[in-house]
Amino acid sequence: MESRKTLGEWLDYIEAMHGGAEVIDLGLGRMTEMISRMGIHFDCPVFTVAGTNGKGSTCAMLESIFRSAGLRVGMHTSPHMLRFNERAWLLGREATDEELCRVFEEVEEKRGDLILSYFEFTALGILKLFMDAKLDAVVLEIGLGGRLDAINSIDPTVSIVTTVGIDHTAFLGPDRESIGREKSFVYRAAPGHAAVCADPEPPKSLLQHAEEIGADLRCVNRDFRTVEHGDGTFDYEGRTWSLKALPRPALAGEMQIANAAGALAMLEAADELKAIHVGREAIETGLRRVVITGRFQRVAESPAIILDAGHNPHAAHELARNLASPLYKTPGKTIAVVGMLKDKDRFHVAGIVKDEIDEWRIASLTGPRASTADDLEKEFLRAGVPAEHVRKFENIPSALEFARGEASHADRIIVFGSFVTVSAAIEALRKDGFQVDIVP
Repeated sequence: MESRKTLGEWLDYIEAMHGGAEVIDLGLGRMTEMISRMGIHFDCPVFTVAGTNGKGSTCAMLESIFRSAGLRVGMHTSPHMLRFNERAWLLGREATDEELCRVFEEVEEKRGDLILSYFEFTALGILKLFMDAKLDAVVLEIGLGGRLDAINSIDPTVSIVTTVGIDHTAFLGPDRESIGREKSFVYRAAPGHAAVCADPEPPKSLLQHAEEIGADLRCVNRDFRTVEHGDGTFDYEGRTWSLKALPRPALAGEMQIANAAGALAMLEAADELKAIHVGREAIETGLRRVVITGRFQRVAESPAIILDAGHNPHAAHELARNLASPLYKTPGKTIAVVGMLKDKDRFHVAGIVKDEIDEWRIASLTGPRASTADDLEKEFLRAGVPAEHVRKFENIPSALEFARGEASHADRIIVFGSFVTVSAAIEALRKDGFQVDIVP
């Protein structure tokens, strides 16, 4: 089927007709109906990944391990950095415009007079693309929460909640108990399904819901654990797996072994369910090769430029840990280039990372949810950032240009606060000749 629209035209049409919301708040009835109309189903295992932080890294590790095992895998993540195609990774590459246009045409034909949100429409197209590809494994990232997310319409073989922190409170509730319950709805009842929680302090609400539905729940430090060694390797001990001296994941960040533990617990559960098996060699290769954009990603040296899409307090704690770590220290100053959305907890994010940052270059973002540099400055000063170390800019490219101009070879520039911020920085760096690849 050849589409009558380009991908850009499709995305403009979907947003104009159905709204730009990334989430739905009226339940999954429309998705269930459309999945039935389109005949979407998977004959391969499905791995669903939810959580406040760590989702992208967990998805990337699963995808890398599966491909290292020679398996055909599709992975859906959101949001994207520069191109919508990044949301659909198929056989180790971005989905093409032509592939996406074809499946969007099918969604449009099947929806009739049913009104779908932007996320529902595009998710349906990606799910249909994956089904048509006859894959060996599908990895699906939950964009927000769990109970109300369109992706949760697909029953997973194994699902995980990576971490539970405070974010998206308007949709998920004001505290970890509320948010944990929302995320726990990615779990399904045993037998035939398994559930994983990689948060070392899971909310009681998550544990309670898992028990209520009869989920086979595997919790970190109870059912699986890791031990790190001084040489950079780590051991994984699960219910049935015992893997010694695994290589540290290639992703930067202090939390990556914890993220790997969650991914391995999912693979172990799938192995026990006889859904799919990967051997040690594929696990080692996948961990060594895994890459991801915008998660403490170092893209330049002298001065170092690091991109981190972290935008909530939980991610800020991890960013502060990474900036303080001897693994990532530089002898000079740390200059932050920051832009954030106004619905994020800007005050607490600044308070958490301020002791690791010497200079602040803050910028306005664009769009209805964008925070201006003036608003950002007010929140940062209230959090204790010294006014004399703050400069405001109209946009991220100008803030980054200024930071690069003032930085010495020994300094490092950390760009953080939003996927929008990191995307703008990538575009600016590419224009200046930097090779910054978009990877899953």
